[in-house]
Amino acid sequence: MYRYDEFDRALVDQRVEQFRGQVARRLSGELTEDEFKPLRLMNGLYLQLHAYMMRVAIPYGTLSSRQMRQLAHVARRYDKGYGHFTTRQNIQYNWPKLAEVPDMLADLAEVEMHGIQTSGNCIRNVTADQYAGAAGDEIEDPRVYAEIIRQWSTLHPEFSFLPRKFKVAVTGSPNDRAAVAVHDIGIRMIRNDSGEPGFEILVGGGQGRTPMIAPTIRKFLPKEHLLSYLEAIMRVYNQLGRRDNIFKARIKILVHAVGVEEFTRMVEEEWTHLKGGPVDLPPGELERILAYFAPPPFEDLASVSPHFEEKKATDPAFAAWAETNLFPHRVPGYSIVNLSLKPVGGVPGDASADQMDAVADLADRYSFGEIRVTHEQNLVFAHVRQQDLYELWQALVPLGMATANIGLTTDIIACPGLDYCDLANARSIPVAQRITERFDDIARIHDIGELRLKISGCINACGHHHVGHIGILGVDKKGEEFYQITLGGDATETAALGELIGPAFSSDDVVDAVETIVETYVDVRANGERFLDTYRRVGADPFKEKLYAAH
Repeated sequence: MYRYDEFDRALVDQRVEQFRGQVARRLSGELTEDEFKPLRLMNGLYLQLHAYMMRVAIPYGTLSSRQMRQLAHVARRYDKGYGHFTTRQNIQYNWPKLAEVPDMLADLAEVEMHGIQTSGNCIRNVTADQYAGAAGDEIEDPRVYAEIIRQWSTLHPEFSFLPRKFKVAVTGSPNDRAAVAVHDIGIRMIRNDSGEPGFEILVGGGQGRTPMIAPTIRKFLPKEHLLSYLEAIMRVYNQLGRRDNIFKARIKILVHAVGVEEFTRMVEEEWTHLKGGPVDLPPGELERILAYFAPPPFEDLASVSPHFEEKKATDPAFAAWAETNLFPHRVPGYSIVNLSLKPVGGVPGDASADQMDAVADLADRYSFGEIRVTHEQNLVFAHVRQQDLYELWQALVPLGMATANIGLTTDIIACPGLDYCDLANARSIPVAQRITERFDDIARIHDIGELRLKISGCINACGHHHVGHIGILGVDKKGEEFYQITLGGDATETAALGELIGPAFSSDDVVDAVETIVETYVDVRANGERFLDTYRRVGADPFKEKLYAAH
């Protein structure tokens, strides 16, 4: 994985000391909260409903075991003993004391971590496929290009004060695990007719109050021109994006307003001034960064481990976990392991300091000291020998991180909602907890199969409800919490926005409504059909009939 160079380290250390002075001025009263706000946001510090919240960047979701141990230390020392992994592959701490935040940032800097550009109208943390460098369907490792974008975008003088926040995602596979179509810029690695790898560029996706699926503005971009093309997109947006209305400031609104063809024309015209110039990577730079992502020293193993197969045959609980929580690795004899942060009754994405320390130890033992954070709020060990899987599973069970539910009904994405966020209209976490308790039957959720359920506490859609197979949006009705339900959303390569199914449900009724939807699907599905396939085949009517007849 990438290690900071001297420029990165100097930048982060200097920023910590600058912010230490800014915090001291705020605490002394020299700065008002309004004056302090833009300064704290530039360092990832928010003021939420009850306390400050610190958001720490995890570039493209990759962590070393050393970094994970420091995150555990930060949770113990500066928070209430836990952290919350987010849909941006970041981690958030919900209870830091303002006076201690500079020390917190200094501790993070010791392991090459920070909160820079996790907030504000800039290019945020670049996200990528959590299986990068390990998946068999991958064309190239997307983290290499995410790192290049990180270096290019960090404190970029032109793009530090954009019309609005800006999010970029990169996938190296035709099977999209990075939700690129709902990002401001989505980058999908493909091959052209000659077999050369390059990028499909999508622009103008997003969720929130105006959800949109990003259209493709360039079907094939040679790899060497990635940065100059991104710079052209950003220049067009920076010049023409609206700054008079926060709700119409995202690039998706600009693309929609001028039309995809005209937006593409403007980008291509701007690119003519940048292509092949100093913005593109100089010779040797790609190779230099690529070396940081060299594969670990894999062993020459048999493609199937007899020990693994024997344990699956004799231990049904392990077999259920292996069915859902493992993903094929490109190297024979290895597997990709998903660690569920969605235990029954738990808070989706939360991990305690003790869990983080244990994960770091297990990563050292089983996965070359590396951990991945997924945009679906779970963790991943990307490189585990099949012969070690049973032993690893046994270690994960007492940690509460071996729930056999990846991609299933209880693998819920949920934003913090009204429990923490001052923007929220309704609670997300209690609803997620009640749904996992209702579906607390591994055999049942395995029979239901793939079902992506996502919950947001407000229209800002931090829980990605727009692209949930079942999406739940909390709304306020005269001081009471209600929940709208959408069906048919999809964040993958067949991206789609969910369709509103009908009137909202009360907090008391929403879990029953989810169960009715699931039971209806089970009744009408064809043999082997996923929920999404069934919904696309039969439409909304069967669900509406059962849902509103029952309520």
